[in-house]
Amino acid sequence: MISKGGSEALLQTLVDTARTPSPDYDILLPLFRLLAKVGLRDKHFGKKALELEALDVTLIMARKNLSHSQNLLHCLWALRVFASSVTTGAMLGINGAMELLFKVISPYTRKRTRTIRAATEVLAALLKSKSNGRRAVNRGYVASLLRLHQDWHRHDTSNTYVQIRQALLLCLKHVANLQSGREAFLAAQGMEILFSTAQNCLDQKRMEPIISMALQILRQCYPKSSLPLPTISSAYAFPVLGSTGAELPPVLTEEDFEDDSDEEVDQDSDSEDGKEEDDDLETDVNKLSSKPGLDRPKEELEQYAVMCRELSDRFEELESKCEDDLDFGAAQCDNNRHLPMAPSPKQHFLNQDQSYGMHEREDTAQTSLLSMVKMGRSTAQLGLKENPITKTCQNVPSKDLGTDSIPNEIPDLQPSLKEGAWTVDDISCPGISTSLSNSTLPRENTEIIDTLLQTHPKDVPFHDPHLYMDKARRTRSVADFWVVAFPDLWGHSSLPTTQSMLERKWGVQRMKIFEDIQRLIQPSDLINKVVFSLDEPGPLQDISTSCCLRFFSQFESGNLRKAIQVREFEYDLLINADVNSTQHQQWFYFKVAGMRGGVPYRFNVINCEKPNSQFNYGMQPTMYSVKEACLGRPTWIRTGYEICYYKNHYRVRAAAAGGTSGKCYYTLTFSITFPHNEDVCYLAYHYPYTYTALMTHLDILEKSVNPKHVYFRQEVLCQTVGGNPCPLVTITAMPESNSTDHLEKFRQRPYQVITARVHPGESNSSWVMKGTLEFLVSSDPVARLLRENLIFKMIPMLNPDGVINGNHRCSLNGEDLNRQWLSPRAHLQPTIYHAKGLLYYLCSIGRRPGVFCDFHGHSQKKNVFLYGCSIKETLWQTECPVSTMTVSEDVSYRTLPKLLDKLAPAFTMGSCSFLVEKSRASTARIVVWREMGVSKSYTMESSYCGCSQGPYQGLQFGTKELEEMGAMFCLGLLVLELKSVNCSHQLRGAAPLLKAVEETLDYHLQRCSSSSSSTAELEDEPPCLEEIDYQTDSSLRQEDSLVELDRQIQECTFNEEEEEDEGTG
Repeated sequence: MISKGGSEALLQTLVDTARTPSPDYDILLPLFRLLAKVGLRDKHFGKKALELEALDVTLIMARKNLSHSQNLLHCLWALRVFASSVTTGAMLGINGAMELLFKVISPYTRKRTRTIRAATEVLAALLKSKSNGRRAVNRGYVASLLRLHQDWHRHDTSNTYVQIRQALLLCLKHVANLQSGREAFLAAQGMEILFSTAQNCLDQKRMEPIISMALQILRQCYPKSSLPLPTISSAYAFPVLGSTGAELPPVLTEEDFEDDSDEEVDQDSDSEDGKEEDDDLETDVNKLSSKPGLDRPKEELEQYAVMCRELSDRFEELESKCEDDLDFGAAQCDNNRHLPMAPSPKQHFLNQDQSYGMHEREDTAQTSLLSMVKMGRSTAQLGLKENPITKTCQNVPSKDLGTDSIPNEIPDLQPSLKEGAWTVDDISCPGISTSLSNSTLPRENTEIIDTLLQTHPKDVPFHDPHLYMDKARRTRSVADFWVVAFPDLWGHSSLPTTQSMLERKWGVQRMKIFEDIQRLIQPSDLINKVVFSLDEPGPLQDISTSCCLRFFSQFESGNLRKAIQVREFEYDLLINADVNSTQHQQWFYFKVAGMRGGVPYRFNVINCEKPNSQFNYGMQPTMYSVKEACLGRPTWIRTGYEICYYKNHYRVRAAAAGGTSGKCYYTLTFSITFPHNEDVCYLAYHYPYTYTALMTHLDILEKSVNPKHVYFRQEVLCQTVGGNPCPLVTITAMPESNSTDHLEKFRQRPYQVITARVHPGESNSSWVMKGTLEFLVSSDPVARLLRENLIFKMIPMLNPDGVINGNHRCSLNGEDLNRQWLSPRAHLQPTIYHAKGLLYYLCSIGRRPGVFCDFHGHSQKKNVFLYGCSIKETLWQTECPVSTMTVSEDVSYRTLPKLLDKLAPAFTMGSCSFLVEKSRASTARIVVWREMGVSKSYTMESSYCGCSQGPYQGLQFGTKELEEMGAMFCLGLLVLELKSVNCSHQLRGAAPLLKAVEETLDYHLQRCSSSSSSTAELEDEPPCLEEIDYQTDSSLRQEDSLVELDRQIQECTFNEEEEEDEGTG
């Protein structure tokens, strides 16, 4: 009907009929209903009505029928459809439509409520126009709307007219899109009025639309302000070539935040939204398939030969191999008291009742990986049971938690713990010194620390606090950190169970935002005392008399810039920006002390940047209790409840944000009930893993292997800008002998290159790397096959400086190093420059890596997945006219992710992508694929949160699961090598073992291809339970309101027909 000109015909009929001397309403009323129904489905209806003068006619008829409810109601329905076009709505405003509507919308009454509802809905539609909004402000309608809302709220005690109250709030919401509207709202005490009315009906489920709308308006009108910081630049500065000094942000005004221009945008235009993702895909076949030349002189590559000594070494020491093997075990145990009891990746590679001796029996080792797999489902299910520590931190704890089961390993500390002979603060941040006895701490404190170190639990794998302290003294930081964090010194043992994702209760975020708004309305209730700040040197509080928490973050990987006590048990926290940057606030890691046990504390991180977070979908921050560690439970746990992530009222001016208009911030809020009085706890975004921890770990790993069987070489790739060595690790099996044949076979092994931690805040990638390293040097038969058939080049930490200084994304230059692979410079991005150089060198000598993988962490998605590169898939996605038949491509890039989908419990093929994006052209994955010709070039992303599928569904990742993923990645590489055409005869002989592993994994993890394919169709996350943002109404809401109008018209038509039938009868 619309396509055949039906809308124009109906509108013309309306105009002609209305202009007759005595309009026939028996014709006009059905015509109005038909016009409204057709107009709901005609995008250009408002424009047509304007051209045919139907707007003026309808307004005139509405004015004539102010006392005739039924006729007026039909006119209002037509005006509602006309007003759905912003342009037409603006014209109605010019012609006096709002003045007419305010004559209809009266204070509370039980009469003519259908007409009043229709009038408020028309007014709400008109106020979407900025010109109408300004007109409403200038004529004092904001205060009138607030009075009407108050009156209806006060008298509608039975909540019969919720739709009218909701429409009045919608009017206010549209006006609040304007700066002048917000100012008028604040001047009319709108914040106080809406806060009070919303509070009165919080416990009424039927009032949900009212509460939600009121909250949106309150958030929208909350005055915007700058962060309580002297500058948005990092508190730390490092002098680098080309850097600029930090500047003070100018004073912000409301004009800096919102656009209040005169331009009217018709939201109903036919223009289609562009697909941003597809627009970012590379469609230039030449760029996709070309191989750029070297970015440096070829002669320069020779310097990397020293990093591949396995290709030139004669291994003369192998002549004395047999007799030396006999003495290795005893000598190793004597010389390395700090070594873990097992070289395999943690205890989860063995059954719980197995021995953890240094040399496992061969039959035990052969089943270790299978044992881990068989335990996979049962271990995951155990995660549903509450751990005593985690339960306490998520709920109100019992008063005696943590002292009821003091382990026998630390009997000397029991009296001290119980009698309070020392404070945990004394040992919570040991100083970095040449020896603990020469520490800057008081003598009695160092004695306590020495005593504690003597009782250090021996079951913390691959960790030694003495070695850690020695390594920490050599770590160079921008701020010259002089203490180490206790968790990093003491070590971490993974929980025996996996923690479930936090179930979020509806309304939690709402309550938190109402508490935030209460700050503005009732400022006298606030403390607002700065208790910690990197910008204000010296103590900010008297520890002996202070009743607030004590914060500290000036240690390796620490990040907390400022803490403000808002209320007695509530604190606002601000994260430090990356060094030489004004952004990337996400990673946090800090110490907090002086708490009361059993008391809920609320923490608000108020300067987060990402528009959404896994904290809205079950993720919790991590906590480490010093008291728990000293009681024999040195464990990072997921903790916190009432967790929400939402947009707040803080903004940054465009000039201070480098031109980004209206940059906004988000709040992460969470509550913690600490398990002990006067404890010292560390809180972090994710499980921390420091640079010093890596260097300690590598030293212990090197000493744990039998050098006659395992080739483990640790060397320095380069020095970082901050003066720290970036380690390069080579792992393979030693040749059988130094004979020519054995050396030739040894040197023909394919290379695999793995990197990690280019983004410092992605500490989960380091735990995956840790699992990879530990598995590769273990006695597991799969690990032995890997070493005998492949050579691993590993750079475990590409951005040591960023990790050390608590950055989230950048290097000391303020650059994202994973966007520097196209043209790295040796003096600015040395780790990327030399990592790329090493890859160039391997390719130049005919040793192109079979697989390159860069380990990362992902803050928006769950599970573990790979990003790869494919020309054809990219062209298919963009529907490029270039025929993919002419493009040749090695399709084996999909093999590894498919294998991991079958092998690894945490991995899902459904989230993998093989598209080549323009915006990522300078990342490691794409540069290695394009310039080095490595078809299997990947980024492996591990969620900060956990799994939404498989045996770990509904569970958060612990360090155990992340390390397991590292081991499973190794298994995938071995199966991939077995499937390759160049597979060695020796590896083919091991095929039955690998087949058994695959079948066992497939059976016990129940990860068949059909389940994987169904996962791919699911959205990564459902919509968040509550609004993160508070923007203007979406098109979906507009569509819903029009559907409701259609329903009202249908209902009216039905009632009229019934009345006619009754009259006839």
